[in-house]
Amino acid sequence: MNKPRLAWAITGSGHYLKECLDFLLTLDAVDIYISQAGEEVVQMYGVSLATLRARFSVYRDKTASAPPVGLFYKGYYHTLVMAPTTSNTMAKCVLGIADTLVTNLYSQAGKCKVPSIVYPCDIAPEMETTAPGGKVMVYPRAIDLASTASLRQFEYTQVVESVDELINTVQQRLATLP
Repeated sequence: MNKPRLAWAITGSGHYLKECLDFLLTLDAVDIYISQAGEEVVQMYGVSLATLRARFSVYRDKTASAPPVGLFYKGYYHTLVMAPTTSNTMAKCVLGIADTLVTNLYSQAGKCKVPSIVYPCDIAPEMETTAPGGKVMVYPRAIDLASTASLRQFEYTQVVESVDELINTVQQRLATLP
């Protein structure tokens, strides 16, 4: 087996999606896992799936059992990044629900003691975010903020609050690898 890779999950969140993708495109040895909503949102932000496929292996959420997640058991991945992450995915991860490609990835990464770096779309009671037409204000619900707070307590999980923190955290993680 070659050196372990980074698994990057994209959900249906547009929260600084373009900036996350710009960073992702600077990395090597990455496989992308994209939810059905993620496919829709990526295109809404002007990025084609073909652009991502030109650089990376892309796994789409098309099967019930999500077979590619078994790669965690083979040591194929050193880190999982979920960025940006919807409130729906966050809630499912907190509750241990692994019924989608992305939630199954998070579950299996944890079971294999593979670190996860998560950038949730809901990090403050009032915040600016990006929409296809530009910046907008959003006001996450208490339940969404509670999911973010809960996930911070999970083992092998680091929650980040900005694109800059995401970039720094991923770069620090990569610097620790042989």
